[in-house]
Amino acid sequence: MRDTAPAPTWAVWSTWILSLTGLGLAIYLTIAHFAGSQILACSDKGLVDCASVTTSPESYFLGVPVAILGLINFIVLGVLTSPWVWRQRARWVALVRWGVVVGGMLFVFWLLVVEFLILNRICIYCTGVHIVTLALFIILSRVTPVQLGWVSDAEERAVPSR
Repeated sequence: MRDTAPAPTWAVWSTWILSLTGLGLAIYLTIAHFAGSQILACSDKGLVDCASVTTSPESYFLGVPVAILGLINFIVLGVLTSPWVWRQRARWVALVRWGVVVGGMLFVFWLLVVEFLILNRICIYCTGVHIVTLALFIILSRVTPVQLGWVSDAEERAVPSR
């Protein structure tokens, strides 16, 4: 099996920093889940109501707290986006990294539906996780196809920036 193309330095460091940021948010949300929502530094009235979001029945997925799923997601991404793993250039690593971030993005879409359409409340820390996941998705959407040879680097550069 062939190796992947090298990733640009900006992608290596930005994805790792974003993954570590997501990990920090996920750790905080996991602690809040088990310690009780009273430790959340967040409003508990109005549209922004972290306690309502993090203690709702929808804060569980298949019986597992969503905070734990986020924690696992960002632990895996923290490893997969570390500079040391990026240097591996193994095709399966790039595919797993891409799959994890696509799965995370799909889960974020579900969580947004829950927050806006079911609960009518948002959690500012959850929103932070959503933004980090979206940023990782955008970066990896540019880098992974080139790495895996789905598009050439020349084709990537030929696409005009907007």
